[in-house]
Amino acid sequence: MKKVAILATNGFEESELTSPLEAMKKEGFQVDIVSEKKGTIKAWAETDWGKDYDVDKTLDEVSAKDYNALVLPGGVINPDQLRRNENALVFIRDFFKQHKPVAAICHAPQLLISADVVEGRTLTSFSSIKKDLENAGALWVDKEVVVDEALVTSRNPNDLPAFNAKVIEEINEGKHDLQHA
Repeated sequence: MKKVAILATNGFEESELTSPLEAMKKEGFQVDIVSEKKGTIKAWAETDWGKDYDVDKTLDEVSAKDYNALVLPGGVINPDQLRRNENALVFIRDFFKQHKPVAAICHAPQLLISADVVEGRTLTSFSSIKKDLENAGALWVDKEVVVDEALVTSRNPNDLPAFNAKVIEEINEGKHDLQHA
């Protein structure tokens, strides 16, 4: 069975966690919500706080080797919190080192900037962080979903159907060999 980690903390955009979670569970994957602390994390639902979600595992309980892929939901608060956590950045970097699929939507590519994994990559994001990604060496494009060697990115919740489909496709393909590293 394929295992997927969704890394999030308080302030993640609710639909950007729940939609991939439901799509991957429907596909038969085991999905863990991974966060900084045990308990629950609170969603941001477009304009206000949303529901609480149970944390399945904490960062200090997991390793990238435990999973087939990583999903990073956006929201403004969530990536800004996680990018200050060195354990979160190491967890993200390890998926890239192991050539496993990583998917990031909306503001989540901020985590990829802090993890130093975007240089030379083609990706998309919420438009407000376009310049940040370009300054970190990424080629930013305005498309609903972009795949660059197992890195899947999308712009916003409207892109979730395409994002989820690509994430599932990449997970089913498995590990990637770096073709132009």
